[in-house]
Amino acid sequence: MSSSRPLSPHLQVYKLPLPALMSITHRLTGVILSTGTVLMAGFLIALASGPEAFAIAQLCVSHPLGQIALFGYSLALFYHACNGIRHLFWDAVIGLSIPAVYKSGQVAIVMALCLTAALWSVIYFVV
Repeated sequence: MSSSRPLSPHLQVYKLPLPALMSITHRLTGVILSTGTVLMAGFLIALASGPEAFAIAQLCVSHPLGQIALFGYSLALFYHACNGIRHLFWDAVIGLSIPAVYKSGQVAIVMALCLTAALWSVIYFVV
């Protein structure tokens, strides 16, 4: 049997629009933030447990993989916050037109990147 109907698009062909990608990323950053908060609580428990436990925790955080994890956590935090502010505007029925949705998405991404870069430049160059 041959059918003249078109095939459904594959994931390699179909490109998700920016609002869909941002919605998925917002949810993923929420998961990252909840996991990172548990790790941050472990770090604070190590701080309260004594100098030996804190030295081990500080060694983990100062390792390059720990620094990458902290960078990812801060990027997720700023992205989630900027996108959350965007959603607050939507809740107030501001910026719901299609061009405004795309523009606010671009602004949220740029602001998250700028805030992350500012935080890490303060950490490495000021402190």
